[in-house]
Amino acid sequence: MTAVVITQPMLFPWPGFFEQLMIADGYIYLDDTQFSKGSFTNRIQLLHGNDRCWMTIPLAGKGSFQKISELTAAGGDWKASHRALLRQSLLGAPYIDDALSIFDSVYRHSSLLELLIASIEEPARYLGIGENRKIEKTSEMNVEGTSWQRVLDIVLKASGTRYLTGHGAANYLDHTAFERAGVHVEYMNYSRAPWPQPIGTFTPYVSVLDLIARVGPEARNCLIPATVAWQDFLKEETVTS
Repeated sequence: MTAVVITQPMLFPWPGFFEQLMIADGYIYLDDTQFSKGSFTNRIQLLHGNDRCWMTIPLAGKGSFQKISELTAAGGDWKASHRALLRQSLLGAPYIDDALSIFDSVYRHSSLLELLIASIEEPARYLGIGENRKIEKTSEMNVEGTSWQRVLDIVLKASGTRYLTGHGAANYLDHTAFERAGVHVEYMNYSRAPWPQPIGTFTPYVSVLDLIARVGPEARNCLIPATVAWQDFLKEETVTS
């Protein structure tokens, strides 16, 4: 079976995202969809003392009504301020140089889209994830349509027989239509496995750079990929809602 993941490009995602990446045979960047303000496309959380803070790329025109592939950053000083913020967040971490090296490599990109894609690909390389993945962009796949039907058509074009997705997709996917087309939908069962953090309450919802800086080459051991079939996932959602 061929497992396919479709997701928007994002700035240094949280570690759970890379659990999804670990079991993908095909990885497709949804770069031709409209930017959603408040999404994780251009921002991520970092530890900040005993709390958390946001690291956000400022967008020209605030990104309103633009496709992700057309986004541009506003101003030129945010790269330096992001590096200072990240360094402050990771100060004292044993592998801070590894994380900053990844950051520097990613932030060399002048294209915002390529920077966002590198925010996923560079940490993945460090973690030894997905060397044989097939990587595509929807802007180059010539698949029209909207909502779940387009998602299904993209998976089929990528020769997918498994579609691995996050929990939000439960709100709009037609699961039986996927089954009829020969595509089995599975939802991520994120491990949220802890790693050493300097604050009292552990949070997994910070950038993967936090995991890399504090655990180093063994960071992959904190990622435990698992999925649950859509039928079971929806049952759990019904019970807990």
